[in-house]
Amino acid sequence: MTPRRVWITGMGCVSAPGIGVAALWDAARLGRSAVGPVEFTRPSSNRVTIAAQVRDFIPANHMDPAILPSADRFSQFALAAAREAFSQAGLLRDGEERPEPMGPRTAVIIGTGLGGSTTLDDQHYRFYAEGKRAEPMSIPRGMSNAAASLISAYYGATGPVFAVCSACSSASQAIGLGAMLIRAGAVDRAIVGGSEAMITPSFFNAWEALRVLSPDACRPFSRRRNGMVLGEGAGIFILETPDQAIARGAAGLAEIAGYGTTGDASDIVRPNAVGAEAAMHAALADAGLAPEDIDYVNAHGTGTIANDITEVAALTRVFGTRLTRIPVSSTKPVHGHALGAAGALELVIAVMAMREGIAPPTINCDEPDPACAIDMVPEGPRLVKMRAVMSNSFAFGGINAVLIVTPVTTY
Repeated sequence: MTPRRVWITGMGCVSAPGIGVAALWDAARLGRSAVGPVEFTRPSSNRVTIAAQVRDFIPANHMDPAILPSADRFSQFALAAAREAFSQAGLLRDGEERPEPMGPRTAVIIGTGLGGSTTLDDQHYRFYAEGKRAEPMSIPRGMSNAAASLISAYYGATGPVFAVCSACSSASQAIGLGAMLIRAGAVDRAIVGGSEAMITPSFFNAWEALRVLSPDACRPFSRRRNGMVLGEGAGIFILETPDQAIARGAAGLAEIAGYGTTGDASDIVRPNAVGAEAAMHAALADAGLAPEDIDYVNAHGTGTIANDITEVAALTRVFGTRLTRIPVSSTKPVHGHALGAAGALELVIAVMAMREGIAPPTINCDEPDPACAIDMVPEGPRLVKMRAVMSNSFAFGGINAVLIVTPVTTY
């Protein structure tokens, strides 16, 4: 049986640059950073004081207020992004809050690094600092599958529903697994992506303790890079077979052509070039493409010393001497490292880059690191004709995930 093809028919996102795909893409394309002073609801003694936060987000403007008692901030982001994705996919009519139930042939797979971080932080503070009992809905709000389950219930999707918790590769794995279920014929549609809202005093402090946060700016592949900047948000995609999309008059935005995922089986926090290389090769093989077919890479590019050098080493193993002629950029200086949502936000950017033929810049790099010999698009957006685009996600725990998208064809 020939595997079925998979189209993206809708995308939605919430990110530090604003609500919606247009806000994220405009910021990435123009190199406009959304990093600013971090704001907490309680006093904090953290030394790092910057983050890429979603500001002025009013949940009731994006979902039924009746859901809010059950929805942590990460679930709220996911629901808001899902609504935009459903609208773009033509599954929501004007003025309609929700479509007909999606039914048993629709899967929901949402990635997250930790789940309901805001709820966990708040309830720990209530218990340890204030001596109060936890709020009744703490467990449903805080569980990692909450976003997937709320989307499933809201849209009546009764097929497979689960969360993927693979640190910074969570969203990319969720998207890849959704595509695999469609290809295998297990489902006809999948609601996939990732969501994260981990910018709370205690979790921010924990990241600071790892000594991976920059105190001033994220500078991927730069000689002066000194760490990553935390971000938050959500990216949600509607995946469908071309036949189903065409039958209801929907257009494809891009095709999920390849997916590869590997494990380093190595150090839990130190990246491994061999594992990252294997994931890229697996995605290329899945897509039936050669390295020469890739015209742009959206890199994981966290801005930490170890990650950037390791990723470039892996890219060199895959692309060889051609690497210096392929536009490679990291957009994390714009939207922050959104952890379990990072792969989804970056796939939104990768799809828009391919559709508009524009490689977004890697900002903040005033002096390239000679050990990172890539064409990092430092001078601003660049016009590039793209036949295929690769998006990389490499996570703590040695979990690697790579997605490849191509333009939609109807052959």
